[in-house]
Amino acid sequence: MPDDDTALLLKLIGDQPDASADVLAHAADSTSTPLLVAAALLVGDAGLLTRAAQHATTTRDRQLVALAQAHLRGDADLFHALVRDHLSDYPDNLLAAWIAGRTPPTP
Repeated sequence: MPDDDTALLLKLIGDQPDASADVLAHAADSTSTPLLVAAALLVGDAGLLTRAAQHATTTRDRQLVALAQAHLRGDADLFHALVRDHLSDYPDNLLAAWIAGRTPPTP
């Protein structure tokens, strides 16, 4: 059974109606790198990515932060290279795949 953060992210990825609001509410005091990354992308907040980076203790989490940063900056070439490498190493990372499917912000 997934933990609360994972369950929230699965709801977000599954496009459940209140998932975005729930992710943002939980991000206020979370130390979960994936949850903070998702919240940062929902609102375009680089400060949340800074917090995510501070809590990223694994290679998987550090790579997730890096690809989210590239996505927020609109650096499409870097983003595509990072997400391709990340999903090659971690094909089960649904959040990375969700990010890849999102429209990048306009610079």
